[in-house]
Amino acid sequence: MNETRPASSGLKGRDFLSMADLNGRELAQILETATELKAQVKQGQYQPRLAGQSLALLFEKPSLRTRLSFDIGMFQLGGRAFYLAPQEVGLNKREVARDVARVIGSMAQAIVARVNRHSDLEEMAQFSSVPIINGLSDLEHPCQVLADLLTIKERFGFIEGLKLAYIGDGNNMTHSLILGAALTGLNIAVISPSGYTPLPEIIEQAIKIAAGRSQIALFSDPIAGVRGADIIYTDVWASMGQEAEADERKTVFAPYQLNERLLEYMRPDALVLHCLPAHRGEEITEEVLESSQSWVFSQAENRLHAQKALLVHLLA
Repeated sequence: MNETRPASSGLKGRDFLSMADLNGRELAQILETATELKAQVKQGQYQPRLAGQSLALLFEKPSLRTRLSFDIGMFQLGGRAFYLAPQEVGLNKREVARDVARVIGSMAQAIVARVNRHSDLEEMAQFSSVPIINGLSDLEHPCQVLADLLTIKERFGFIEGLKLAYIGDGNNMTHSLILGAALTGLNIAVISPSGYTPLPEIIEQAIKIAAGRSQIALFSDPIAGVRGADIIYTDVWASMGQEAEADERKTVFAPYQLNERLLEYMRPDALVLHCLPAHRGEEITEEVLESSQSWVFSQAENRLHAQKALLVHLLA
């Protein structure tokens, strides 16, 4: 934490670089606030809780859900978001991360950074006078998991004790899911081919956070991993920046497709999730994505409500 940043209690003024930046109580508070804010939107009610405040969106990577949800979210909260495109900033090319953070922090009340390297987020947080929010990095995607957990809570009414099976690459999405599961008592099975498993240090961190409250298991066999699961989650096989590996990954991950056959080994009412964008016919079939079990587009909408709640707790 930058020494120039004012001391605060609770979440106000803090950074959100990782799911592990929250404890279980704080995460529960954000989800509760998200539920309240979503109900207000459905009734056409908008409270300007961040009136006069500004949010800078510093993006190195393209985005649909992250940009739109923060932009509309700030509008609904009475503030305004300002988008900074890659060519305008040139992070660590035109200007180093620490200088960018200092300049933006002198004008905006918070910064959402969607970056290639997590280390840039950490440097920005060290030198910024305002909260830094991880809009996606090569290590984590915590804002997505806030929406995922909100969706699970809406569907089942609770989170603790359920089993989520994640099938696919052990990537940044997986890391945040594992940590989010540990914070909420959600049991998680990660099913990945050899060489594509989550980072061991993330697993160790999650086990420590869970303190026996949730089970974290790794599988290479899809059927063994999804058996009895309440939720199945997948992501693209080749993320942004991995385009050169796409053909090789299609071969490696072909047995890890989320399809109707795999759903047969799960609970009959299992929830299907995907963080989008989806490559239909690759990591997930058209039939499963468009099935009655799929809450994928409710999950996408919940990016708005979950991130509004995060902003309220960090800034209001």
